Amino acid sequence: MGRQGRLRGVDRTRRGAETGGGRPGTGEGVRVTEHHRHHHRHHQSVLAAADEATDALELFSRVSARLRRLVPFDSAVWTAADPDTGLITAPMLVESLGQGEGCAAYWRSELLEENVLPFRELARAAVPAAGLRAATGDLPARSSRFRRLLRDQGMYDELRAVFQIGERPWGLLSLFRTAESFDSRETALLAGLSLPLAERLRTFARPTVTARGTDSPAPGLILFDENGEATSVNEEARHHLARLPKGPSFPTALGLELPIWVIGAALQARAVTTGHDRGSARVRIRTTEGRWLTCHASSLTGAGGGPGPVALVIEPATPADLAVLVAEAYGLTPRELEITQLTARGLTTAEIATTLFISPHTVRDHLKTVFTKAGVASRGALVARLFTDHYWPAMPESAEVRRPGRPSVWARAV
Repeated sequence: MGRQGRLRGVDRTRRGAETGGGRPGTGEGVRVTEHHRHHHRHHQSVLAAADEATDALELFSRVSARLRRLVPFDSAVWTAADPDTGLITAPMLVESLGQGEGCAAYWRSELLEENVLPFRELARAAVPAAGLRAATGDLPARSSRFRRLLRDQGMYDELRAVFQIGERPWGLLSLFRTAESFDSRETALLAGLSLPLAERLRTFARPTVTARGTDSPAPGLILFDENGEATSVNEEARHHLARLPKGPSFPTALGLELPIWVIGAALQARAVTTGHDRGSARVRIRTTEGRWLTCHASSLTGAGGGPGPVALVIEPATPADLAVLVAEAYGLTPRELEITQLTARGLTTAEIATTLFISPHTVRDHLKTVFTKAGVASRGALVARLFTDHYWPAMPESAEVRRPGRPSVWARAV
């Protein structure tokens, strides 16, 4: 059976299931219950595939293969997102779209043009998934992304989703079809996967032993002109870029290729300058060694006060920059993170209680919960797991901390 035939068969089956009376006592309750059972069964099938993954890229690959049986699509783009800014970060999986040659144009349109269903708005919507044709009343040309890119590539519809916890996105997804629209049931199924897939994605932000090391070069700098072309780069930037994972990259006149995540940060800086967005042009990217880098870009002012070049700094992430990210990777609450940070400074239970204006009993309860989430049994193991293992290169040596009326302790500042 051809591609269109399969999709039409799916639609006919669904339309048949939706026909019938809608009044209580006429089978509506049975149909709704069966509908929920189907969704639950489908979700469990997809999440079982996600649980087998050992990293985010494998999660994308396994989930995509399972999801394709439930929501047929022709091509897809899966990407991790920085939960602070929503910008794309590593890894990214591009399926049936070549080597991702169109990624730069796609994200340029996303950030700099007026579009329907931009990810930043979808992340704030009540339902974190939506189809382009459904959102435009079957008039997708209302979106610049469709007019300039998707239509020329033979795309008929796009179904987008944000994998998020609260309002913090951990991943983004675009599914494409060359024929037939995505329907409401497919959209609902994908929306139901938003939270559980986000919860699984954030676990991959946890520190790894391979992240240890002493190599911590100075910040790298890349300059982009008004057209978004990279015009200069220092050696430190080349050093950092060489350690980024593989993904869609684009050649420059500087003799190096820039990954889409770096280009995305530069585009976001331009979007902020031109008034398309108010967010931060900042993204954290994990290297092939398990370390974290931070890219932050800003637009400089040109002659006459007009837009000038964009300066992008890429450098090792600091402990302060990663504290919340690592804490969220273990599912710590803001209060649990506060207690963990104070513990890392060497404070006792009583001192933490005084600092936070809570009882020592409450501190101990929080610590027990933190130990369970982090999979440790002591304060020392906790500090090593969340801080020392990951932040060693950026943390100062232990220093003696004198406490009036109490013995001195040795601790690292966090």
